[in-house]
Parts: sequence; C-alpha cells; structure tokens
Amino acid sequence: MKVGIVGGGQLARMLALAAHPLGVGTIVQDPDATGPAAQVTQSLRGAFTDRAALRRLGSASAVITFDWENIAVGALRQLGPGHRFAPPLRALEIGQDRLREKNLFRRLKVPTTHCRAVADERGLRAAVREIGLPGVLKTRRLGYDGKGQVVLRRAQDIAAAWQQVAGAPCIYEELIHYEYEVSALAVRGRDGQVLFYPLTLNWHEQGILRLSRAPLTNAALQHAAERHVSAILESLDYVGVMAVEFFVRDGGLVANEIAPRVHNSGHWTIEGAATSQFENHLRAICALPLGATTTHRHVAMVNLIGRMPAQAPLLAIEDLHWHDYGKTARPGRKLGHLTVLADSARKRDRLARKVLSLVMPRPPRSLPGPKFT
Repeated sequence: MKVGIVGGGQLARMLALAAHPLGVGTIVQDPDATGPAAQVTQSLRGAFTDRAALRRLGSASAVITFDWENIAVGALRQLGPGHRFAPPLRALEIGQDRLREKNLFRRLKVPTTHCRAVADERGLRAAVREIGLPGVLKTRRLGYDGKGQVVLRRAQDIAAAWQQVAGAPCIYEELIHYEYEVSALAVRGRDGQVLFYPLTLNWHEQGILRLSRAPLTNAALQHAAERHVSAILESLDYVGVMAVEFFVRDGGLVANEIAPRVHNSGHWTIEGAATSQFENHLRAICALPLGATTTHRHVAMVNLIGRMPAQAPLLAIEDLHWHDYGKTARPGRKLGHLTVLADSARKRDRLARKVLSLVMPRPPRSLPGPKFT
C-alpha cells in the first residue's frame, strides 16, 4: 500500500519515517522539492492547487492524507469519488476555518469561548460591544503559530486591529484567563475504534509551541477531554489522528481549536508512547489495527525554533533524543525537536529545564502549568 501526503513538511517527514517499518510506501506533493519529507521519501513537486500534480498523487496512492490543514479542498474534491481521503475533507474544511470550528463545538455542546463573526470594521465594533474587552480578533483562515491574531484591550485598538488583518474575514472572541493549555490527542480507525493518548500540557512562546509535557495525570480532565473529542470524531466520521487544543479554566476545559492531522504537541509519542501518533495515523488510514497509546515513562518535548543549537551538550543529556527536520534556519521557524524521558515527573521537568537553558536565550525560571511530584 502507498499513502499520498499533501504537504511535504516535518509532519510528512515523520509520517514517512514511521511508514517504513510497517511496509507502507509514501509519496508527498509539495511546492518545495527539497523540503523535509522529500529528503526521506518519494516527492512530487507541485502547488497544493496543481490539479495535474494532485491527479498524479492520487493515481499513485491508495489513500491521501495531509501534512497540514491549510490546503485547497476544492482542488482535492475535483479528483473525484475514486479517491479516498483520510481524514475526510469535511474535517479539513472545518479545521481551516475558525468560525466553522466554533460552530462545531457549539453544536456538539463542547465548551468554547464566546465569539462572533466579523466581516468589516463596523461588525468588529458591534462584536466588541456584545462580547466586551479585552478580546482577540482572529482571521478565520490561515491562523497557526500565533499568526492572524490581534489582541484588543481598549476601544481605541479597534481601527488599528482591523487594518492589521487587512479586511480578512474574522472572528472576535473573548480573551479568557486560564491556568494552562492542554492538547488531547486521539486516533480513530476505519472501524470506528477510538484510542486516546494521555493529555499533554503545552507552553507557547510568542504563539509558537515551545514545550510539551506528558502525561498530565488528571482523571477528571482526561475524562472530559475524551468525551468532547469522541463527539467531534463521531460527528465527522473521522479516520486518523486528531488533536484538540483546550484551555483549562476553573478546573474545566474550554475548546480552542482542532487540528485534523498529526500534531506538534504529539511528537513526544515517538519515544514516549507504545505507538507513536505517526504510526497510529498510518494504521488508522490504512485500515490496520490501532496500536496501544500507553506511556510508561514521563516525557517532555522541546521545539527548536529559529536556529539549531550546539548538538554535543544536548546529546550528553541522559535519555535525550534529537530530531532535525533538515530545514534552512530562519526566525520563528520550527527546525527540529528534542525529547527527554525520565522515570518521574520531577526528573523529567529537571531535564526539560536543562534543555530549555541550552536552546533559549532567556529560558523561563520555572515551567508553566501545574506542578508535578
């Protein structure tokens, strides 16, 4: 079997690497013929709207999946009914549009923020009157790693915020105070079986994920997350891995967004879980039995952003694993990640702080989120 992947970034690279031991072939389509995935698997060069390239990808693949969600669904639909997509294109469409995400959450009674669609500056002023300040203006599409977001704290910020989004369709939502952020990672097979990974505690710096720690052992939050994510997966007849990001506020979950694909906050599963998110995504979309999602140790994942650090001091750390995506360095770009494992949360966090001190110019004095013992 061969899996086609639209997009050739680091997620496609890690999918391709996970496919080899399963005996599954991969082929990626990406505008960049030298991207991370092209370095490890067969690659077709072509824009995401290049129908000829998509047809070649489809004819070479038993199933088509995605490296990220901001790709042209219309071009994919024109491939016709003879091509199988996993996850389904409907999930991709919802993941591309923040308003559709919010509407999905509301329909399924998944707690989320209060928001309103905004089409112009007048609509933004009406939304601010209704929802209040402070709030966040977000573009409906192409929002990732903190992009397409403007915080409004005063009425005087409205005009400048609307200019900043350049008239793009938006939502305006309340800016909530929360204790910390978590992601729920799940995999659903073609037979409807659903498995969950333990909740992951995330810390973002300037809108970009910097640190993930797992497992977050909180039975109430885990149960609530599994209930909410199950409803989303069933509603979409989903196949593959999905991540749902939540804020934790007053001991409960507030849904922020979905990622209809493998996710950065799940990279720890490569070394830290019985079956990685990448292998389980492939198992699901290829109609293979799902693998166990259990973890027997404590794990932290640190993103390498903007520049690659000196390798030797980090590789000297006990139980550290190095992942280089083969990308050209530039500010704000995810170039790789590091994973550390330990037998206790306390030791894991000590190692995570050491790693952060070696990769960040100004590491945090303490790790954000609840304290582990």
